[in-house]
Amino acid sequence: MENFHGFGLAEPLVGALAKMGYETPTPIQARAIPVLMQGRDLVGIAQTGTGKTAAFALPILHQLLSNPRPAPKGGARALVLAPTRELASQIAQSFRDLSAGLPFKIAVVFGGVPHGAQIRALAQGLDVLVATPGRLLDHLDARAANLGAVEFLVLDEVDRMLDLGFIRPIRQIVRGIPKRRQNLFFSATMPAEIRALAAELLRDPVEIAVTPAAKTADRVEHSVILVDSAKKRDMLVELFNDAEMTRTIVFTRTKRGADRVAKTLEDAGIAAAAIHGNKSQGQRERALEAFRGGRTRVMVATDIAARGIDIDDVSHVVNFELPDVAEAYVHRIGRTARAGKGGLAISLCDGAERDLLRAIERLTRLRLPSDDRRGANAPPPAPVVVERATAPAPDRWRHAPHRAPRSPGQPVASKRPARHSRPAYSAGRAPAR
Repeated sequence: MENFHGFGLAEPLVGALAKMGYETPTPIQARAIPVLMQGRDLVGIAQTGTGKTAAFALPILHQLLSNPRPAPKGGARALVLAPTRELASQIAQSFRDLSAGLPFKIAVVFGGVPHGAQIRALAQGLDVLVATPGRLLDHLDARAANLGAVEFLVLDEVDRMLDLGFIRPIRQIVRGIPKRRQNLFFSATMPAEIRALAAELLRDPVEIAVTPAAKTADRVEHSVILVDSAKKRDMLVELFNDAEMTRTIVFTRTKRGADRVAKTLEDAGIAAAAIHGNKSQGQRERALEAFRGGRTRVMVATDIAARGIDIDDVSHVVNFELPDVAEAYVHRIGRTARAGKGGLAISLCDGAERDLLRAIERLTRLRLPSDDRRGANAPPPAPVVVERATAPAPDRWRHAPHRAPRSPGQPVASKRPARHSRPAYSAGRAPAR
């Protein structure tokens, strides 16, 4: 399909695409939209950044427009489930952009923010609800949401939801949805567990794969640096001597690891910000905006936090730690080499991670070139930029200014001020879903 006119989409949707500058469908759009316009269930295997959101949003909006009815109070006609708040927000915004000027009610529901505004939006009734499974279950348990009128169910990035343990919540949610509905599955990889879930929830689906399962972006150049664990931070700082690393995402396995790596880079004079599940929504949005605007050169992220983030012109992805699940490597490097551009993925691999590296090579069917920087080839110690001690930084999460050495006999201060203590969460609930 050379343009969007041949799909039979309602004219307002085609007009919105033209205003947004979209002229030629991507491969996933060209193959998925005709199937969905026929009302068929679909399994779409496509990496992030391939245009899959529009591939399912356009047919759904067309059907809603063609079959108008009041938005159900407390529920929605179309439900989209996504693994993270960032991805949910982006999907909801795509629906708004594509339906600009049309009287659709669209809302997004996720954790980490107060319930009130979400409950009010649900009470008014919605045409499209985009949600993370955990927070939606909260609203269902509180009887603030009712899914008895859902006509379209979309599960986006299903493989990531599997990694995050959302399969059971998804099954709980689906039990409240009418069996007569159109189902859409989208995933970058298709392990056996997801095929089993698709067989359970979908009816005679059409499967579309725009890239082979687990195939990494063709334009990504891969590189592995073998380095001792104790030298990883020095190696990371040395990498940023390369002026070509203009907009880089660095991945860590844990939230605390992300904070430590961001501090290491900041200490070396490299503008960086960490983004993970313990950050508030405001902190995450400010960090993303600074990264998009070029005010920070590096975003340090966990897999969960980075999932669904759509940022253009990411030049490099650095795996400071290799992922425990090989499929996550595919998702990580999908952050670069977008919109026809190239990108570089660099992985720092220590001795304990060699099995993880082999698992990635088996999955991707690639032999990743490596550079041995262990022992005598280790990187030099990272330079540390120490600023003159002045007033403490206003952001309470930034590291404290450099302190003068303690004189003999001077009492030792507490190693961790009370204001840096870990926030508590009530009822054992995670801070964000």
